[in-house]
Amino acid sequence: MTPTIGALLCQGGAALRAAGIEDARAEARRLLAHAMPATAEALLRDRHDAVAPEAEARFRAALARRAAREPLAYITGRAGFWTLDLEVSPATLIPRADSESVVEAALAACPDRGAVRRVLDLGTGTGALLLAVLAECPGAFGVGVDRAPAAAALAARNAARNGLGSRAAFLAGDWGSALSGRFDVILANPPYIPDAEIPGLMPEVARFEPAAALAGGADGLDAYRAVLPRLPSLLAEGGVAVLEVGIGQADPVESLARAAGRAPGGRRADLGGVARAVLFRRPRNFPVGGTPHRG
Repeated sequence: MTPTIGALLCQGGAALRAAGIEDARAEARRLLAHAMPATAEALLRDRHDAVAPEAEARFRAALARRAAREPLAYITGRAGFWTLDLEVSPATLIPRADSESVVEAALAACPDRGAVRRVLDLGTGTGALLLAVLAECPGAFGVGVDRAPAAAALAARNAARNGLGSRAAFLAGDWGSALSGRFDVILANPPYIPDAEIPGLMPEVARFEPAAALAGGADGLDAYRAVLPRLPSLLAEGGVAVLEVGIGQADPVESLARAAGRAPGGRRADLGGVARAVLFRRPRNFPVGGTPHRG
């Protein structure tokens, strides 16, 4: 007998609950909507309708992948961030709501959004941070850099997908070392998980997300040691850099900055109250190779 939408949702929810998925019924609904395809509203409205065999097969294959703890976003190939609809793949981290704190901090630091002309995103991944800021700063052009060529290519597709293709360029490189010129806003969500902690992360992260985008060295701070010394040569006068940090890392990242002669410029917490974004400014008349001007 051909199963109905409602029957498949019940079966899918039970299978995901048994696999330890917290929001099992909602995720089963998203997987079935992707497999058919259909909207979530249509699934609720038409729950007594039969599901075609081809769609059922796609659903059961997707269900097995999710029960093995593969992230939902990798199965559907999509994730939402800010106001964006993003393509995702195993070449990049999946954008998370916590990272929206970086966008909020950057926008709050630039009250005149029309004055923002050049934006740089170091370790761009899906392009989420860069594209979110460009969407809010209509006169800006952005550059996204990622060590992984596949990530840079994916970010370019996301720019086009969200109508920002003409205002962004993406390249493969190492923390902006090949760049010249100055930027009004610099964004970065670098790898910050201490290497030894990665195996203990939730299976979706430890098994499936790219290790190179997670591993921050023995103490999780290697990427900040690489990025912080480059900020003065990349920031325009009056510009702001916003770096995402992990839990408990705001203090050590600010200490690294002070040791390099860079004065921190504030923090922003995520919705859970964790200090998630650390800001650095280049004051006007800031000597690139010297200590911060404090006048």
